[in-house]
Amino acid sequence: MENFIFSINATMPIFLLMVTGYFFQKIGLINTEASKWMNKFVFKIALPILVARDLAFQDFKSTWNSRFVLFCFFVTIISIVCISAVSLFIIKDKVERGEFIQSSYRSSAALLGIAFVNNIYGSASTGIAPLMILGSVPLYNIFAVTVLMITADDKDRSGADKKTLIKETLFGIVTNPIILGILIGMCWSLIEIPVPKILDKFTEQMGALATPLGLMSMGATFDLKKASKNIGPAIIASIIKLFVLVAIFMPIAIHMGFAGEQIVAILVMLGSATTVSCYIMAKSMGHEGTLSSSVIMITTLGCGFSLTFWLFILKSIGVI
Repeated sequence: MENFIFSINATMPIFLLMVTGYFFQKIGLINTEASKWMNKFVFKIALPILVARDLAFQDFKSTWNSRFVLFCFFVTIISIVCISAVSLFIIKDKVERGEFIQSSYRSSAALLGIAFVNNIYGSASTGIAPLMILGSVPLYNIFAVTVLMITADDKDRSGADKKTLIKETLFGIVTNPIILGILIGMCWSLIEIPVPKILDKFTEQMGALATPLGLMSMGATFDLKKASKNIGPAIIASIIKLFVLVAIFMPIAIHMGFAGEQIVAILVMLGSATTVSCYIMAKSMGHEGTLSSSVIMITTLGCGFSLTFWLFILKSIGVI
């Protein structure tokens, strides 16, 4: 019951921020231009700072576990490949397919993961959760940039050949603000550079803007009529995100001997709500974002129940 209450407390504020953005749009406090600016600011400034700061303050050296990191790494790759293959049969629209793939595999590892592990096992900064982030989050973003760029509306580049597309994709990955934030945060942690108090406070306050602005912006541009048209793909993506990936890969993790905090971190990686940055990245890379926001809203509401369900199963079989 405590885990259930925590899950609700962790997810409901996120959903309420989205509803607030939708309400503000309806009463005219947030217009189209304002929501576009918020998207751009969060994607290029606030979210990269948030990710960099979170990783910079993690102690990777003392908690390094190559076996666990490699498990998270390869499970993430296999998940993305399988979802991409399935999407070819489920989603006919190429542009919509990119959003479907991204929202089906990208978890709120950084925003929800550490808090969830910390609630059960204590301080996550000295535990295994940062290694889960290291093994999965960079791949989340690299594949998201690749998938969204390849599946974006190509009306404006009808004459582009494969070489041009590859160059654009590679350039997009290298210059992606979120990936740059991850690299900076990892290097800062490994080199152990002291963080001045002023810089610490500045990055803390800038990073704190990412989640509320991103959520309200998403809510402000959410279209119920369009979402109802995509309800089928959104439900399928949500089921994959909350249940299918856990059902497939959790037995493998248990068979390999992972237990306790490692299992909880893997559960968050596989089965937590779709991250808000899915919507932000989709909008910033020329996609409509409706399917992404629908999946985020469904999984945000559902993960409080699904994570509680999985925790009950894992406790019953004695692995946590």
